[in-house]
Amino acid sequence: MNLLFVLGLLLAVTTAVRSTWSPCGVSMLSVITPLQEQGRGNRFRVTALWFLLGATVGGAMLGGLMSVLAVGWRRIGADLEVALVITTFGALVAVISDGKLFGFQLPGHDRQVNERWLDQYRSWVYGGGFGWQIGIGLATYIMTAGLYLLMIVAALGASTSGALILGTVFGLVRGLAVFAAREVTSLEALNDLHRRFEQWRQPIRKVTIGVIALVGVITGMASGSPLALVGMVAIALAAAAALRGERETSYVLAR
Repeated sequence: MNLLFVLGLLLAVTTAVRSTWSPCGVSMLSVITPLQEQGRGNRFRVTALWFLLGATVGGAMLGGLMSVLAVGWRRIGADLEVALVITTFGALVAVISDGKLFGFQLPGHDRQVNERWLDQYRSWVYGGGFGWQIGIGLATYIMTAGLYLLMIVAALGASTSGALILGTVFGLVRGLAVFAAREVTSLEALNDLHRRFEQWRQPIRKVTIGVIALVGVITGMASGSPLALVGMVAIALAAAAALRGERETSYVLAR
């Protein structure tokens, strides 16, 4: 179970970073900046801290959901080998989904935050509210099936405290992304940030697929099950195909 927790931490950080390249993530780097906050009469640092707090709380709530799933799994009483095999095949499905292989993709949630809040509410409301929606992971765009795999790993780890930590780490990392815009004090700086941001889109996508595949291979090897070994081979083939796949659409939202 310690192995699943460590792999869960790796997934929590990776999927949180990957999720920053969602339309919502890109939007946050356009609307919560020193330039925009000054125009609204607010301080960027204060709004960003509220965003971070909201994202961390949202992640903790995701962790709470995963803790409930962990309790259910513990009551089933299945052993570690079964958990490892399930994780291996969960990773296989996630790689296929992220690579859009065979036209397959797990259901997502194509929802953007309501940017009308920026004009209607105080900075702590939209900062914390946007952060919460980003941090909980399931309320806006889901950029990677690695999030679903994270939920599986957290649940099968059968530790309620571990699941809570994993969710909180996910939300915290998502919230920290807003500070990437801390130097945006002009339109030129904003455009430069988004140019550099888009340059990392494909590398981060590939790293995420690689991490998901790695999780599946590690759990397959740890289980020692012949079935898991078949899953490992399938993961390797799927990851190779996914990494050669089509480029992802960019979402440039300069304001």
